[in-house]
Amino acid sequence: MDSYRKTRLETLLGAPIVTARPGAVETDAARPASDAGPDGTVRSGSRIRLPDGRIRLIVHAARDRVEYVDLQPGELTGREELLLEWLLEELDRADEPDEGPERPSDRDMRRLGEWIQERIAAGRLKAVVPDDLNPDGRLSAEWIPFLLLVDHGARASDGELEKLLLAYLETDVLLVPLREQEWLILAPAALLDGEGVDETPEELLEGIARGMHDMLADEWLGENHIAVSHPIEPAEAIVETVHLLRETVALGRRFHQGDTVHVPWNIHLERLLSSVPDEQRLRFIEEAASRTELLFEPEMVTTLETFFAMNCNVSDTAKQLFIHRNTLLYRLDKLKQETGLDVRLFRDAVLVRILLLLYKITKRRT
Repeated sequence: MDSYRKTRLETLLGAPIVTARPGAVETDAARPASDAGPDGTVRSGSRIRLPDGRIRLIVHAARDRVEYVDLQPGELTGREELLLEWLLEELDRADEPDEGPERPSDRDMRRLGEWIQERIAAGRLKAVVPDDLNPDGRLSAEWIPFLLLVDHGARASDGELEKLLLAYLETDVLLVPLREQEWLILAPAALLDGEGVDETPEELLEGIARGMHDMLADEWLGENHIAVSHPIEPAEAIVETVHLLRETVALGRRFHQGDTVHVPWNIHLERLLSSVPDEQRLRFIEEAASRTELLFEPEMVTTLETFFAMNCNVSDTAKQLFIHRNTLLYRLDKLKQETGLDVRLFRDAVLVRILLLLYKITKRRT
């Protein structure tokens, strides 16, 4: 049983779930399970009465291990016991495809993931998906690509992840396993049709990705990162897109700690700066900002980042920071006085933006 289900059941039953060898479960029982399997072995949902009157409920039974929970007499009514038995049997039945042979579609997606990995490792980013990996031609249609990486939380399985995505997007998805705890998610481009008349395609894509991230974080996965790009025809561009999305996540985590949704159209400058050698970065910072530490003080960094996020609009920035407009102008004037840089001018705003980005990654190495 996966850790998510296990935790939920422990909370529901108010008792810990114990794992043991199959033969050890009945050694201290007063009598065998009344509803054991045909060969006398316990099964999921079986109930065993212990000498002290407790009921041992079999949560999950496999060939190599059994998970159970001991309940006090009278803790559950007969009807509740029957309901739990049925629930555990259904959970076992839902897991059977994962323990047995994979469905053909699962095998196809795994093969596709392995093929993508091999092409990226070989540097063949323009590779076209072969026909045997696209037999029904569905990869030739337009799909929205998402890259999901899970850092911490429940260990994710393909089947459960697919169910969550289907429920959230309310449409078909293709789930391609890549590296451990990393998936490419392809959703139909039709998700963008008729949505958000006043929003750009980029805003719609980022909104879908943020909703997906929040749903997965709340429901199951815990900490995760998602990158999304414009719709593609996977048959022609899937390898290049996976490489782009991986780079997007890496740059987003490096330059914008705390962000969990990453989009390639917002990190063009970050991509350029990441290619600058460390020695040149340090020299640039020293030469451009050696006269003051004000530029890198936490309050000033927050002020400037908000100012840039609000497209250098003074009124919007003040509202976002919950400060008076004159307070913001005072901070900007103080920065100009100490550094000679006026971020209300395009030339100086670009320079300060670059300095802040370089400082973010340089300070972590010093």
